[in-house]
Amino acid sequence: INSTMKLFLLLCLLALGNAKPYQPINVQEFLRNYDMMMADAGDDNDNDIDDEDEESKEEEEGEEESEEEEEEVEDCPAGCQCWPRVVQCSDQGLIAIPGKIPEDTVMIDLQNNDITDVGENAFKGIHKLYALFLINNKITKIHPKAFKNMDHLKLLYLSYNLLTEIPANLPRNILELRFHGNRINTIQKEAFKGLRNLNVLEMSANPLANSGIALGAFDGMSSLYIGMAEAKLTAVPKDLPASITELSLDYNKISKVEIEDFIRYGELQKLGLSFNQIKSVENGSLALIPKIREICLDNNKLKKVPAELGSLRNLQVVYLHANKISSVGVNDFCPVSLGSKKKKYTGISLFANPFKYWNVQPAAFRCVSGGRVVQLGNFRRRK
Repeated sequence: INSTMKLFLLLCLLALGNAKPYQPINVQEFLRNYDMMMADAGDDNDNDIDDEDEESKEEEEGEEESEEEEEEVEDCPAGCQCWPRVVQCSDQGLIAIPGKIPEDTVMIDLQNNDITDVGENAFKGIHKLYALFLINNKITKIHPKAFKNMDHLKLLYLSYNLLTEIPANLPRNILELRFHGNRINTIQKEAFKGLRNLNVLEMSANPLANSGIALGAFDGMSSLYIGMAEAKLTAVPKDLPASITELSLDYNKISKVEIEDFIRYGELQKLGLSFNQIKSVENGSLALIPKIREICLDNNKLKKVPAELGSLRNLQVVYLHANKISSVGVNDFCPVSLGSKKKKYTGISLFANPFKYWNVQPAAFRCVSGGRVVQLGNFRRRK
């Protein structure tokens, strides 16, 4: 994925990724970044165009765009606002996908409505669609052919709806897929088959248990980030794509971390296990994720610092506050040989633990990047 596309995805992620309904979209900014991405993708084909031809082409496109804008305003679905290639129908009380959406539309915003289902022909003929935002509706079902021929769809946001399972036949070229805050309690076998370009899969705040994940549910899928926070998981899922670099499992009911949990996940760089019920981290389990940079284990029930933290050469941030850690050893965080540590720590949190911080030897933090990196604090019992 090129740098321009990464920038475009980041902007979308910041704008809508973790947003609560409803979040307005800056249409001009969206189109500007979309055009940058498309131009970057077509650079190789445009190298032979001279300056005069390019200026002439821009003038022609400007005239066409003005005419196009007038036509699209006339054809705009009732109650919506339309710009060239963009249809914005958020917060209109719609109960169904509106008709008469222009075929050259690249972004449709349908956030914060009362839409209950997505039919087979809801987006028929709209083959250039790049982004579809259906956040905060009442969608319970999506027809298996609803996304047929959507080869250009990259961003599909279905958060805050009433879905109970993953829709069938998702677009193969999708980059970001979000189901946050639905009612999904099962992931069927091969639910994400063929999604080899997927970067982000967000499924947090669904009543998903380990038993609801079918064996082979993620077969044929590649992903970098997977979010399954605020669910009903009692263990780290074992069958996720081996490609993941970030995994969020915060606010679950996981009680322990075992060696078998991370056998597949050697590319992992960020791990979120905050607000679980973890009492132990088995020796050898963290050694299986040597590229890890950040580990969040705060607000659990650990009685000691997990073994092998000192052997993780790339680890920079570790959150262990609000546990039951009774002591901190001189080699718990840093290797005996400082030369084996590739990255220095930029953050270690240990506050709200019952150890006496004044008994911790300063040498325990000899591999941190600065004096304010470590947060020890004071353990105070509530009266």
